[in-house]
This record gives sequence, C-alpha cells and structure tokens, in this order.
Amino acid sequence: MIENMIEVKLTSEDDFLKVRETLTRIGIASRKDKILYQSCHILHKQGKYYIVHFKELFALDGKPSNFEEADIGRRNAITNLIAEWGLVTIVDPNKTKEPVAPLSQIKILPHKEKNEWELVAKYNIGRKSNS
Repeated sequence: MIENMIEVKLTSEDDFLKVRETLTRIGIASRKDKILYQSCHILHKQGKYYIVHFKELFALDGKPSNFEEADIGRRNAITNLIAEWGLVTIVDPNKTKEPVAPLSQIKILPHKEKNEWELVAKYNIGRKSNS
C-alpha cells in the first residue's frame, strides 16, 4: 500500500505545517453550501512524507475504501500543484504523471476566503474516531 503513495520531500522542516494548511483549502467544493471537502493530506511516516488521498488513509486503517482512478487523478494533480508552488519536491515524479485530474475538477480556496467556507476533512490523521 505505502509503495503506491506519493513520497515528497519538504523544502524545510517548517514547511510541514504550511503544506498541511494549504491542503485544507484544496478539494471538492459544494459551491451552493460553501463547503470544501479536503481531498489530500500530508502523512509523516517513518521519517518520510507522503501526499495521500483520504481514501488511501481509510485503506491504511483497514476500513472499506473505494479509492479509484478519479481519486488518484485528483491526488496527482494536487501533488503536482503544491510541487509547482515550491512547497514540496516529488521523489518519483513519474508516479504523478498519469492519471491527472483537470484543475477544473478541484477547488483551490485562496487563503483570504478561508473564513467564508466550511472546511471539512473526511479523515483526521492522528485522531481516533468514535465510530
């Protein structure tokens, strides 16, 4: 499972929180309700960093997950985007070449609009759910 994840390197150690916050503002939007569903998270595991789709995290936890090509495409597009912005370096860029979702399918919320939207994470890293 972990071999399919996208490993990234941070520009500096301080960038972890910057990447984590940025990812809270990228995902699938319900424009009429002004809700943004976060697609990807940054995972720190055994000294390495990975950009992972929330459905990959469910699978890692042994929960049912329907992680499909559209999700891989969104994860790859988001990873490529934050790499373009200089927040991370992709260890194996070939892993994010195909498939790649069009950016029109992904909402990127500017930081200044953050308070106008409800930001929803479907997975919380490091928190045990009560379900």
